Amino acid sequence: MEERYIKQINFQGIGVEGQDLLKKSKVLVVGCGALGTVVVNNLARIGVGYLRIVDRDFVELSNLHRQILFDEEDVKESIPKAEAAARKLKKINSAIEIDSIIKDVNSVTIEKLAENMDIILDCTDNFKTRYLINDLAFSKKIPWIYGGAIGSTGTMKTFLPGEGPCLRCMMETPPPIGSTPTCDTAGVINTITGIIAMFQTNEAIKYLTNHKEEIDRNLLFIDLWENSIEKIELVKKEECPCCGKQEYNYLENKTPEAVHICGNNSVQVDFQNTPIKLNSLYERLKAAELDVKLTPFLLNLKVEGYDMKIFDDGRAIIKNAKTIEEAKSIYAKYIGY
Repeated sequence: MEERYIKQINFQGIGVEGQDLLKKSKVLVVGCGALGTVVVNNLARIGVGYLRIVDRDFVELSNLHRQILFDEEDVKESIPKAEAAARKLKKINSAIEIDSIIKDVNSVTIEKLAENMDIILDCTDNFKTRYLINDLAFSKKIPWIYGGAIGSTGTMKTFLPGEGPCLRCMMETPPPIGSTPTCDTAGVINTITGIIAMFQTNEAIKYLTNHKEEIDRNLLFIDLWENSIEKIELVKKEECPCCGKQEYNYLENKTPEAVHICGNNSVQVDFQNTPIKLNSLYERLKAAELDVKLTPFLLNLKVEGYDMKIFDDGRAIIKNAKTIEEAKSIYAKYIGY
């Protein structure tokens, strides 16, 4: 066994057998921001054999205080987060396989993204994606670990299909838009995102090394500012639409949507979910004498006070759009649909 892992091999909870199991593991990490960068950094360093990192966004300056794998060069080049993380991780551990995917996770894409995965770690920033992950995980019997942080508080819960409640037992539907604080309105400190991500990683290690009996089945709630930790028992509801009745409403809704993105005053628009030829779009916009730049990963259009990042899967992230309707309008005007 490689010398690099000797310290964790010497830990009785892992050992040689556990290290071999980690090497054979396949993990999907959804979201590569404050939680995700810590999670994938940990998983790469401990020797998880295959990491699939999925994120729809690109690196911005406001990310750097808490998203540990990124730097100012990534900001200058508008590198997609999944790609920037993969570049760093390949330098950290060249012996593992890292699959970086620049894509929105929605009901159209999630099944293929989760194919053949042993576990899913939720490092997202919105409830709609979490409910989608929950549907997929319980329909395919894939364990998943929920994590979230805002302000100085964070929550974490491991969901094991067939062995307990699901997310919809805890909250049958997502909270109404605007009813909960976001990192834009309440802020977030990097200590809480780091701790929640560490707990997520630790529970994943237990599962992947066959220590399921040691996984905490409670919802963990931490307030770092108040120095408090609380465990909340969740109960499986027989009438739950997902794990009780096997109704996967979020998975079955195949209509792409426009959504607000936490933390950068942006709206993501996705009407098509079909490829765009960025070279052709670049030539068309350049011919119209617009401020446009083409990179290996995206097309950047600055127009009418908006900063648009357009991806080859048909998505656009539009900064400075105040509403979804405004974002849809500017998308239609310059990209069409």
